[in-house]
Amino acid sequence: MAVSAFHDSRRSSHTEMAQMNITPLVDVMLVLLVIFMLAAPAMTGQIDLRIPQPVDRPDRPEPPPRVALQVDASGQYTLDGVAMGRAELPQALRELAQNQPGTVLEIAANADADYQSFAWMLAEAQRSGVRDIAWK
Repeated sequence: MAVSAFHDSRRSSHTEMAQMNITPLVDVMLVLLVIFMLAAPAMTGQIDLRIPQPVDRPDRPEPPPRVALQVDASGQYTLDGVAMGRAELPQALRELAQNQPGTVLEIAANADADYQSFAWMLAEAQRSGVRDIAWK
């Protein structure tokens, strides 16, 4: 019994109290206070929103004319629906470049067409002076 009495008296004299460390909480709250103090005037200000108004534009430019140039599997070229061989194509492209300089040349190739025929067609279009070439 003496041992238990000694044990109880020791427990009552050295009781520790658990305390929460609130320093980090205060630090976070102070930082948030500063942020809100700086941000509040910006949030109450007005934002100038100017929405563009529609403008009537009667002088819309027309799109440039388009001419199709295709090569098929047999190496036959078709310029705007007119079939021609390798000898006639350079002259037709030069005439197109001189007579209609703003024309867009849309080139295309058949899936079975020879790459060399396509590359030659593209090179001839560039050599003839056609400036606008598009892939169709």
